[in-house]
Amino acid sequence: MNDENRETPVLGIELGSTRIKAVLTDASGRVLASGSCDWENRLEDGSWTYHLEDVWAGVQAAWSALAETWRARTGTPLARVGALGVSAMMHGYLPFDKEGRQLAPFRTWRNTNTGEAAAALTARFGFNIPQRWSVAHLYQAMLNGEGHVKDVAFLTTLAGYVHWQLTGEKVLGVGDASGMFPIDSDTCDYDEGMLASFDQLLAEAGLPFTLRGILPRVLPAGADAGRLTEAGARWLDPTGTLQPGAVMAPPEGDAGTGMAATNAVAARTGNVSAGTSVFAMAVLEQPLSRVYPEIDLVTTPTGRPVAMVHCNTCTSDLDAWVRLLGQMAEAAGAKLAKPALYDLFYQKALEGAPDCGGLVNFNCYSGEPVAGLSDGRPLLTRRPNAHLTLENFARVQLYSAMATLKLGMDILLEKEQVKLDRLLGHGGLFKTPVVGQRLLAGALGVPVSVMDTAGEGGPWGMALLALYRLRCAEGGAPALEDWLNEAIFAKAAGSTIAPDAADRAGFDAFIRDYTACVPVEKAAADALR
Repeated sequence: MNDENRETPVLGIELGSTRIKAVLTDASGRVLASGSCDWENRLEDGSWTYHLEDVWAGVQAAWSALAETWRARTGTPLARVGALGVSAMMHGYLPFDKEGRQLAPFRTWRNTNTGEAAAALTARFGFNIPQRWSVAHLYQAMLNGEGHVKDVAFLTTLAGYVHWQLTGEKVLGVGDASGMFPIDSDTCDYDEGMLASFDQLLAEAGLPFTLRGILPRVLPAGADAGRLTEAGARWLDPTGTLQPGAVMAPPEGDAGTGMAATNAVAARTGNVSAGTSVFAMAVLEQPLSRVYPEIDLVTTPTGRPVAMVHCNTCTSDLDAWVRLLGQMAEAAGAKLAKPALYDLFYQKALEGAPDCGGLVNFNCYSGEPVAGLSDGRPLLTRRPNAHLTLENFARVQLYSAMATLKLGMDILLEKEQVKLDRLLGHGGLFKTPVVGQRLLAGALGVPVSVMDTAGEGGPWGMALLALYRLRCAEGGAPALEDWLNEAIFAKAAGSTIAPDAADRAGFDAFIRDYTACVPVEKAAADALR
C-alpha cells in the first residue's frame, strides 16, 4: 500500500435493521472513529418496509456523527477516504424503472408473504429459494398480477441501491447477490441454467425483459466496483466537505460483512450474527446431500458456497422486555443506563435454571420458516407449576432468541455432518461478555468463540472489505482469507467457551417444550390478526 493510502482512512457503512453505522479504520483495520443513527422498519399495508428518504437521512446522520468524532480527535475535517464500502440487510425487493424511479415500496427480508412463489421456484430449480430472496418477491409480484412488474428495469438490494447512488454503478458483491438469485460458485455469477428457466416464466407472462437484464452485475471481493462520484459525495455529505474519488468495494450483505468481521471466509469456518435477526453461516467443503427448506445456500464475499440458517427475529422481543423492566426500575427511582440494564438482565439469565424452570417463550415478530411459522406473535407460556422468576425469565428470553437457529443448525451438524474448525459469534447478543457466548455454546453443542473485535460487527467487516479492495487496486493481493489471516487477525485476541453439560441438557429440555408449543404459536398468530 503506497504512503498516501496508508495515511488515508477507509470507510465502511452498514444499514442494519435498527441502526445505520459508519466505521473509519486505518490501513491495519484499527478503528479510528465511528458514527451511527437509529432507525426502525415500518409495517405498512401488511408489509415491512423502510422509506428511501429515511435511508439517506440515516446514512447522512451516521456520516455526520463519524465526521464530528474525527474532527474532535484530529482537529481536521474528514475530507477524504481512500476506499469506501456499503453493506446492508440482505435480500428483499427494490425495483426501479428505466428512469430510476422506485416502482414499489421496499419489501424487506422480514416479509413472509412470498410462500407460493418460493415453493414454486424451489421445485422448478431443485434449489431452495427462501421467501425473503429477491427472485421470490419478483415472482410473487408476477403471480399477484402487480402492475408495476412490466416496468421493472433494475432490481437490487438495499446495499446495491446505496452503492448505485454513490457511484452510478449497478453492481453487487457476490455474497449479497446470492440472496437475490442462486450463484454458481465456479463462475462467481448467477446460475445460467436457472436464469434461463426463470426467463421462460418471464416470456410466458409476456414481460419485456430477461432476469439478467434487470439484476446487478456480480463482483467478488476485491473487484473494481467504481469510485465515489461528485454526486455520491454530496449524497453522503451534504456539507460538501467530503471529496469524490474514493475506491469503492463491491457492496455486500450483512452476512458477508459478518464473515469478514469474524475471519470466517475459509472452508470449515462459521459464524453466528445475532442482532435483530440471527443467522449462522458455515463455509462448506462439499455440497449438501439434498435440498432443505430450512437451509439457504449463499456464498462468501469471494463466492465460496455457504450453508446459511436465517431466522427473522433474535433480540427484538428481548429488547422490548428489557425496556419494560427499565421503565419499572425508573418508576422505582433506580434509573439504569442502557448498557448496565442489559448487563444486569444477561447476568440474571446465567443464574436461571438450565431448562428455564419450565418457561417457554416465542419471540416471533414475523414468520419463521425454519420453524414452519408463516406469521408470528410474541408469546410467553408456561405450566402452572413452572418457576416464574426473574432469572428464569431472563434465560428463556435468550433461549428463545436461539431456538429457531438451533433447529436449523441441527440439520447441518447432525444430519449433514458439516465440520467446523471454529464458530465465531458477533453482534448485539454478544456485547455482554460470556453470557450469550456460553448459552449459544450449550444450545448448539459446539464451542463458540468471540473476538475482541466482535462488537465492531458488520460495519467494520465492510471497512475491511473496502481495505482489501484498496489492496487489490494496487496489485498483488493474496486471497481474501489469507489477507485477513495475515494482515488483520494475526494478533487478534478473543475467548472460546465450550458447551457446558448442564446447559446442553437444559436447552434440550427447553427446545422439546418449544417444539411441542409451535401449534400454540400458530394459533396465536391466527387469533390475533
